Amino acid sequence: MTGRITGISGPTVSADAAGLKLYERVFVGHAMLTGEVVRIEKNRSVIQVYENTRGLAVSEPVEGTGTPLTVRLGPGILSGIFDGLQRPLQTLRDESGPFIKTAKALNPLDFSRQWAFHRLIKEGDTLHPGDIIGYVREGPFQHTILCPPHVQGKLSWVADKDIRLDSPVGALEDGTEIPGYHDWPVRVRRPFRKKRSPSERLVTGQRVIDFLFPIARGGTAIMPGGFGTGKTILDQSIAKFADVDIVVYVGCGERGNEIAELIEEFELLKDPWTNRTLMERTILCVNTSNMPVAAREASIYTAVSMAEYYRDMGLHVLMLADSISRWAEALREISSSLEELPGEEGYPTYLASRLSGFLERAGVVESGGGKAGSLSMILSVSPPGGDFTEPVTQSCLRTSGAFLMLDTALAHRRHFPAINWFQSFSLYGSELLEQEREMVPLEWEEARSRCKDILQKEEGLREVAEIVGVEGLQDPDRLLMHVAETIRLRFLSQNAYTEDAFSAPERTLSIIRGILDFYDEASKRLKEGIPLEELLTGKGLRGEGIER
Repeated sequence: MTGRITGISGPTVSADAAGLKLYERVFVGHAMLTGEVVRIEKNRSVIQVYENTRGLAVSEPVEGTGTPLTVRLGPGILSGIFDGLQRPLQTLRDESGPFIKTAKALNPLDFSRQWAFHRLIKEGDTLHPGDIIGYVREGPFQHTILCPPHVQGKLSWVADKDIRLDSPVGALEDGTEIPGYHDWPVRVRRPFRKKRSPSERLVTGQRVIDFLFPIARGGTAIMPGGFGTGKTILDQSIAKFADVDIVVYVGCGERGNEIAELIEEFELLKDPWTNRTLMERTILCVNTSNMPVAAREASIYTAVSMAEYYRDMGLHVLMLADSISRWAEALREISSSLEELPGEEGYPTYLASRLSGFLERAGVVESGGGKAGSLSMILSVSPPGGDFTEPVTQSCLRTSGAFLMLDTALAHRRHFPAINWFQSFSLYGSELLEQEREMVPLEWEEARSRCKDILQKEEGLREVAEIVGVEGLQDPDRLLMHVAETIRLRFLSQNAYTEDAFSAPERTLSIIRGILDFYDEASKRLKEGIPLEELLTGKGLRGEGIER
């Protein structure tokens, strides 16, 4: 369907194209800018353009595609760097400088590349949506070629040699060709046979998270924090060291120099689990603060669709978004330009439902091919002024399984990760309890309980110490405060730029066990009359206990 532009207001364009469908993808103007129909009125369609509309003029053509906003899924996505519309950023680079240029839709896959195809089915087999046809090697993974959704029938032939993505890998008896890739609407979650409850731990390498506030594979977590609390560094540390197969990192409205540093690091650093470069298991979806704000709203849906695609192969996928607040601000800007009724703090009234629908795409599922994969989400939130009662934080809090509050006071004391151990919580403790008992029977659970108890008691003693001074406290209380300080400085704090940036579960348990053993023996020796000063220097103990 073709029409003409009748009005332009920022990224919002009105057109007289009749017959367009809601959320249909359209090309706007002679420059073929990508847009999406967001409102339909009599003899008028309102289009949200996902690019800069500068230079666009009235009466330029508008062309509908008949399909919604989609991503192209197939071999070659891994290690890619895309914008919010899945266009490769290397292709969008302007020849005149290090900036991106306006361009029409670009193919994110390389159709000229040959892939060594290994088929797993034969002629005459009956295919169902999600069935595995074969696989190609993509980096360290077997990239399975799946039967596309809504395709079903008896197979007439299948390729048994190298393939290119612009040619089919097989065909059904009714003539339907099966491509090596397929397009998927970004706002529709991918189908699966069954959804399971999360039961496995997601190891992030951050002791304060893994030990005190564990996250499950297939779970969701939010990290709200004010400016300077270390959200981006913590996000990037988790992306580097998390025990997952694939990492999908969304730079949503963040500074371009931070993303550039991330790319440089990921191309050089090694994955501690596989000893390969981090970029080999990473997909970057970038929509920085200097890129079109309208595309920011689509970026998280583009990223989660790619993450679901790899989840369907039976892989464990982690999606990190930095930050979801910038996405919500883009949603607010779009809603305002459409003259929709504003809700709290100007955000659209459907903010909570949009966030809930997005977070529900995480989980552990059994795909159509029978493989079990997981998609975990960790979203950082940037509440203005550090106000955790604002709508974005509260909307995420309703549906997320872990709340990791980044504390400005801890950040000012140079304690990183600045996760407040009193305000944060995780709802996955009971689901992971059985696994923890199998990993280290009773020790992990007991050590975590004792650690929280020591920190809680120290908080109460701190108020007394401010009145009478530390010297005015009894020796057992002074010992407890010393141990609590050791837990905070040597256990909960990690430097992201040293070897301590990653801590495996075995090392995490070893450190806290050493601290607690020191506390137990020092308490015992204190009752025997050994002076506290000798115990703190280790002279009155059989062994120091605390890892130096």
